[in-house]
Amino acid sequence: MDKELAVIGTIQSEIKDIASAPKMEDEAGAVRARIIMDPAYAEGLDGLEPGAALEIFTWFHKSDRSVLKVHPRGIKERPLRGVFATRSPARPNPIGLHRVTLVAIEAPLTLVVEPLEAIDGTPVIDIKPKPKGR
Repeated sequence: MDKELAVIGTIQSEIKDIASAPKMEDEAGAVRARIIMDPAYAEGLDGLEPGAALEIFTWFHKSDRSVLKVHPRGIKERPLRGVFATRSPARPNPIGLHRVTLVAIEAPLTLVVEPLEAIDGTPVIDIKPKPKGR
């Protein structure tokens, strides 16, 4: 493979550590956050408008890549399951999928989105409009 994964932006959030992050965007604790875009990808934002439903793909850079089984939602009373049957950020290639609403565009390179459960400093690797009806 001759292509590399590019970080197109970075999340700015009040969530500062894994322990305090909600497990999914619809849980209590997911917050309004900012995505600070790398200027090299500014043209890719053309056509985005506040109110748009987006899917944000992130690289969970602080995730444990050696884990293959987890207790769903971190509840020890639940039986262990394979990470590919859960939304755990612990996995061999820890890519996060976040369904958010674009609240505002601040200046040309800052997207304000909600709700977002990723921690401060998380790299963003892609942004896609959410398909209608899903």
